[in-house]
Amino acid sequence: MAGLMRIGDLEVLSGKAWPGVSYFCSTRQRVDEGDPFAAFNLGAHVNDNPQRVQANRARLERQTPGPVRWLEQVHGTCVFDVDSQDHLDDVMPRADAAVTCQPGRVLGILTADCLPVVIADTEARALGVAHAGWRGLAGGVLENTVAALQARLPESAVLRAWVGPGIGARVFEVGDEVRQVFTKDDAAATRFFARYGATDAAPVKWLANLPGLAALRLKAAGVVDTELCGHCTYEEPELFYSYRREPVTGRMATLAWLHGQGG
Repeated sequence: MAGLMRIGDLEVLSGKAWPGVSYFCSTRQRVDEGDPFAAFNLGAHVNDNPQRVQANRARLERQTPGPVRWLEQVHGTCVFDVDSQDHLDDVMPRADAAVTCQPGRVLGILTADCLPVVIADTEARALGVAHAGWRGLAGGVLENTVAALQARLPESAVLRAWVGPGIGARVFEVGDEVRQVFTKDDAAATRFFARYGATDAAPVKWLANLPGLAALRLKAAGVVDTELCGHCTYEEPELFYSYRREPVTGRMATLAWLHGQGG
């Protein structure tokens, strides 16, 4: 499992050290049953107090080399090129992934059950982050992110990925229509669905292994090494927000950036 660590005054979750890249997922910090957003919500779209969210984001950015490039996430497959413009205005791009080749540009995505995925080449020349719920995953958000990185790298580049905390295989219940989306053109995806609970009066249900499906698709897209963090947002309320567990809830942020020369 990926490790909990402290960065400044924050407890965060990260994976194996990647030379030339920093990346981590924030945690909830503490639980207050009387406040669904406590204590470190970073989502500005969940009806939390805007001033509190802004203060939390400012606290987060004290641990980064610059402002976070946030996205307006729509459970889609679009990838935003942060290097295509000076993205510091008030209009967030509608996308569910972002890429950069510029050191110090901080990419950020928000999650609370969907998977945060960080992808970079082993030489730390290009970096991407993606928000992958089942819809985005099935639609190709990871493949699109990999393709955007490969377009910026030589053919010899080796890609690796970290899949952060999301809803786990023991609790992610889906209908047969979701299973069909993944398995109709890829028989290998079948092993990431476990059937349960079907009766004569009830439809077939499945437990889906979303991290396993992400790793499968990353490998097929050309990612050589994928690390799964092993944490379930639903089953660990002391660490993570979970939309399935608490429909009124906050969001964690996964951030990543490239270092400069010698960084």
